[in-house]
Amino acid sequence: MGRNVLVTGGTRGIGAAISVAMRDAGHTVIANYAGSEEAAQKFREETGLNAIKWDVGSWEDCQRGIAEAETAAGGPIDVLVNNAGITRDGMFHKMTPEQWADVMRVDLDSLFNMSRPLYEGMRGRGWGRIINISSINGQKGQMGQVNYSAAKAGVIGFTKALAQEGAFKGVTVNCVAPGYIGTDMVAAMPEKVLESIVGGIPVNRLGTPEEIGAAVVYLAGEDAGFMTGSVLSINGGQYMA
Repeated sequence: MGRNVLVTGGTRGIGAAISVAMRDAGHTVIANYAGSEEAAQKFREETGLNAIKWDVGSWEDCQRGIAEAETAAGGPIDVLVNNAGITRDGMFHKMTPEQWADVMRVDLDSLFNMSRPLYEGMRGRGWGRIINISSINGQKGQMGQVNYSAAKAGVIGFTKALAQEGAFKGVTVNCVAPGYIGTDMVAAMPEKVLESIVGGIPVNRLGTPEEIGAAVVYLAGEDAGFMTGSVLSINGGQYMA
């Protein structure tokens, strides 16, 4: 059964792979983006999917964006994938308030901004899926990413708490924590740094965005109704929680 799906940060990297995987699973997909118009247009042309721009860190902008997405989808959103995220890396003793606040706003506040307007409708219909994308660094921490690690750890706490509230109303809330995935951002790392990262992954390779997309498809499906409050660690064995 096809559902209406909204993927934040859904036009590039892991988000684009999730959008395409959900489309291929028979769902109606709306992708949110906040950055490059050129990348969004390329995504539209290559996938045939609708992409709508708004800032997930803004409560007011999310109200507008969600309404536009539901109009485009032809009905209420059944599946929300909170994937949007940014990094503003730096050692903590040099980190600015702006670096901290920017990451918290986009990576953590966005879960409230996006989930809160959709959650009541999911409860009322007795069915819903909220899938949050965290990170291996939200599980183990990472030097130079205190802001990002804190936000992504918060994603896990958000998931576990809301899962308890939504369970008896048919709304599941789960989390995927990817390790190092072969996106353009990771591929742009210096060769020696990349070799060091891969050397620390037991399966001896980067993950693929499609592997994350496949996990999200499962969590969004009818067969995942007994799974809620879970964190799927997809990291090649680099960190075993």
